[in-house]
Amino acid sequence: MRKPLLVASGVFGASAVAAWLWQRGQRHGVVHNTSQAGRTLELARLTSRLAADTSLTKARQVFADAGRKAELQHDLELRSAQQVTETLGNMKGALMKLGQMASYLDEGLPQHMRDALSQLQGNAPPMSAELAAQCVEEELGAPPDVVFATWDPEPIAAASIGQVHRAITHDGQAVAVKVQYPGVADAIRSDLGVADLVFAAIGLSFTGLNRKAVTDEIKLRVTEELDYYIEAANQQLFFDFYQDHPFIHIPAVRHDLSTARVLTTELATGASFEEVLEWKQPERDLAAECIFRFAFRSLYSLHVFNGDPHPGNYLFTPGGRVTFIDFGMVRRFADTEIANFMDLIRYMVLEPNAAGFRAGLAASGLLPADTPVSDAELVDYFSAFYDIVRGDQPKAFTSEYASAIVRRTFDPTSPVAKYATVPPPYVIIQRINLGLYALLGSLRASADWRRISDELWPGVNGPPSTPMGEAEHQWLQRRGLAP
Repeated sequence: MRKPLLVASGVFGASAVAAWLWQRGQRHGVVHNTSQAGRTLELARLTSRLAADTSLTKARQVFADAGRKAELQHDLELRSAQQVTETLGNMKGALMKLGQMASYLDEGLPQHMRDALSQLQGNAPPMSAELAAQCVEEELGAPPDVVFATWDPEPIAAASIGQVHRAITHDGQAVAVKVQYPGVADAIRSDLGVADLVFAAIGLSFTGLNRKAVTDEIKLRVTEELDYYIEAANQQLFFDFYQDHPFIHIPAVRHDLSTARVLTTELATGASFEEVLEWKQPERDLAAECIFRFAFRSLYSLHVFNGDPHPGNYLFTPGGRVTFIDFGMVRRFADTEIANFMDLIRYMVLEPNAAGFRAGLAASGLLPADTPVSDAELVDYFSAFYDIVRGDQPKAFTSEYASAIVRRTFDPTSPVAKYATVPPPYVIIQRINLGLYALLGSLRASADWRRISDELWPGVNGPPSTPMGEAEHQWLQRRGLAP
């Protein structure tokens, strides 16, 4: 395991194994302990309990035969995994979001832990129906069964910041209503209070890291998620751009039924990511191609990136159609920043040139121009991030490839990594390497990603390379967006 991930796991790991203490005091699913000290204390208590449970198990294993030892270890892992999920689910906020990410990102986690954490992607413990109704009344001025013609008090999804209810508006539209958990804003601010400590520890190995820039960017993006007016504006931006797209679907926003803590959108349906994993490989390839095209079309054509690529944010329909939901963490990019991204692609992929790539790194703020490593070392370190689009042939995303990317990102032994930093524009973009590639690896998706990328990269404007590419090209022509 990489030291930075272990450090991050330390913050999350204390939270990781801790359920019932929170659940016993959580009468209505409210994040009732929102101070940093209070949440840290709960985590410390749970960590102590986990340590005691582990010690007891090891003591029992001393005089057990091999079969019994394995059984005791298996039982311990199951208990620990369930405690992790329950604790993070009840705590909501940033710690729960970290648990969501860990469930699909880190191949180093035990499978029991990954399986348990995957429950956080859309099925976390909800708040009570009464509390959700109270929040709607406070925000929209009347109880939900008055505001809406029909209101389902049972949530269809519960995640890190809010939970989602089905409803029908008085004009007959089926909608999804996301209601923010009471107290979650204070909880997230408490969790973000330890971000400086986490990155200070990481900085011991990565001396070039601009810790303040990284933590400031993370705090800004995560805090923005608390304001559903911002999310509604983000979603509207994507909706307007992708209107009538052949396979990318963005639910429409009901601004008249949305506030800072309640967000109402068109109700979307589809298969979950877990269901898609059981589909035949050609269908998984189509789903992956849609996700890939959405991420990079948004970045290079719209100059925005939706920075929360976890499995619960996608709904799938056979044939490659994907509905994208949750636009709380969105980063907008300046033209100069997009140009810097493209310079790196040009000198690593399109027109390989080590000196040009070094200059691009310096211009992007990723690495000081006078870093005492050779051009060859720079190319060797960064080339792994571009391998999937280097060369003109089909390649498969795999979990092993995604894991290798994570290890490369956080390898403190690299002669390059200790000088590298992450300027603000790249903090969210790193979710491509750390999150998006992990999802595509789970799908084991295969395609000629280079030719698909040629269609998306500005200035390249390659011809359609797949049936989905042809459908998208026709859409671009209808919209007047084709080059």
